[in-house]
Amino acid sequence: MSSELAATLTDPATLIAILVAVAVFATFYSLAAPYLEGDNLNKRMKAVSTERELMRARERARMSNEASRASLRSQSNQPVQQIVERFNLRKALVDDNTVGRLRAAGLRSQNALNMFLLARFLLPFVMAGLAAVWIFALGNLADYIFQVRLIAVLVIGGIGFYLPNIYITNRIGKRQASIKRAWPDALDLMLICVESGTSIEAAMRRVAEEMAAQSPELAEEMVLTTAELSFLPDRRVALENLGLRTQLDIVKAVTTALIQADRYGTPLSQALRVLAQEGRDERMNAAEKKASALPPKLTVPMILFFLPVLIAVILGPAMIQVADRF
Repeated sequence: MSSELAATLTDPATLIAILVAVAVFATFYSLAAPYLEGDNLNKRMKAVSTERELMRARERARMSNEASRASLRSQSNQPVQQIVERFNLRKALVDDNTVGRLRAAGLRSQNALNMFLLARFLLPFVMAGLAAVWIFALGNLADYIFQVRLIAVLVIGGIGFYLPNIYITNRIGKRQASIKRAWPDALDLMLICVESGTSIEAAMRRVAEEMAAQSPELAEEMVLTTAELSFLPDRRVALENLGLRTQLDIVKAVTTALIQADRYGTPLSQALRVLAQEGRDERMNAAEKKASALPPKLTVPMILFFLPVLIAVILGPAMIQVADRF
């Protein structure tokens, strides 16, 4: 019985019939499957909408938590303020550019300025003291003369004086990179809102809500600008503050266009469209610049790491044959 079953299953005619039946069933199933399934488009759209609202709620909650933490951080620290006032650090270390740089870094409170001044005042002494302990007390750099070791301590103390500036510069760079990356998309969304008939305040508020996940820094700046447009007597000052806080030319160009549109009644949609395209082109040019700078940067690693291996692979067998022959 088993031999007859095996012979039947191995018969070419039987195998062809089974394959044809499977193909016919698969064809009918493929044709009938769309009709058997219900219309789930409304369910999918509802699910997408619900997920979008949940994401927006999460982002709003996160931004509100960050704002509350920022408000707690912005409370004045009395000991730090007393030290700053006692040594008159504001007059000695603050110039016209210091407050602007702190605002560009996202540090707008008075306590942030006090902490920055205190860090610039204390870090040189702290780092110089640590360097003196490491060099003189622990006996490091003992082979050098006293003057060289003293210069090393002073140099390390000078580095401590510039460390807060380096931190602020890095923070500004990261913040500006995030804003520049999301700025063309924000302009497109603002253009859609303006062309739909909404005011510039409502457009900025909508941009802040939609851009919170992509760029929290840009959303924060938009929220601040919306608040300033609401309570400042001159709208031009609120728009100029946006450019001063970000210190980006593309943002300043948009604020200038907004000021001109508000003052002279010029159409804003065309200006926003052109500026959005310029921002996108600038982003593409930056990417192309990085791509064009890549081959020179790869030349030295390729010479150091790839070329010796390639020479060994190509000339290795020949050198082995020459060594065996001679």
